[in-house]
Amino acid sequence: MLKFVKHTMENISGIEIYPIISLLIFFFFFVGLYFWVFTYKKEKINQLSNLPFSEGTSDEFLKL
Repeated sequence: MLKFVKHTMENISGIEIYPIISLLIFFFFFVGLYFWVFTYKKEKINQLSNLPFSEGTSDEFLKL
């Protein structure tokens, strides 16, 4: 089975770009996620973490 897939992939011209593109998308997604997490405001995180314990209505969630 692997021999069949390998032979087919070797015959397709320009296919070597797809693993590179997928690696770049994966890398940039997680780098962006890393920066987003570490630049998020601490007050907002505390507000979101205390949300289940608040005595308000569901409108409080919509204000976030």
